[in-house]
Amino acid sequence: MWIIPITLLLLVIAAALLWLSRRQTRAAGLPGGRVIYTDTQKWGAVKEPFYDSELGLTGKPDYLVDHEKEIIPVEVKSSRTPYGPYDSHILQLAVYCLLVERHFHKRPSHGILHYPDQTYRIDYTPELEMATRTLISEMREQEHHREIHRSHESPTRCRGCGYRSTCQEKLS
Repeated sequence: MWIIPITLLLLVIAAALLWLSRRQTRAAGLPGGRVIYTDTQKWGAVKEPFYDSELGLTGKPDYLVDHEKEIIPVEVKSSRTPYGPYDSHILQLAVYCLLVERHFHKRPSHGILHYPDQTYRIDYTPELEMATRTLISEMREQEHHREIHRSHESPTRCRGCGYRSTCQEKLS
């Protein structure tokens, strides 16, 4: 007689846990699939970064999701939701696509950029890969140039800059 109520209670608990799990997955901007890597302590211990010695890149995407035999990098942004994804965020995601391809020997077709109110699917096209590789190459060429010039008029941005202590052009 007591088996039916306990069975019903267990079914309700299982349904509630499934609902909570799906809610957390949607809130994180994750596509359906199995999370195989995370750079957030919310889901467990933080894993080692990915490294590509050929390109000299190291990176830690927020999530990697195994979705239909494809590894999809997901980058979660906490800043306000823009009208469209920022170019710098797209390039960051493209670097993660490069690292995923190097590490798993599988090219992702796309990556996910998740902002608080919007999620964008960014196709990892050959053009985006080439633009990313070109930018990396240009950055490597500029590594030895130590001269840094500010390119803004924002005191708030200046105060938060990592180069403020050595910058000769810092704003008051």
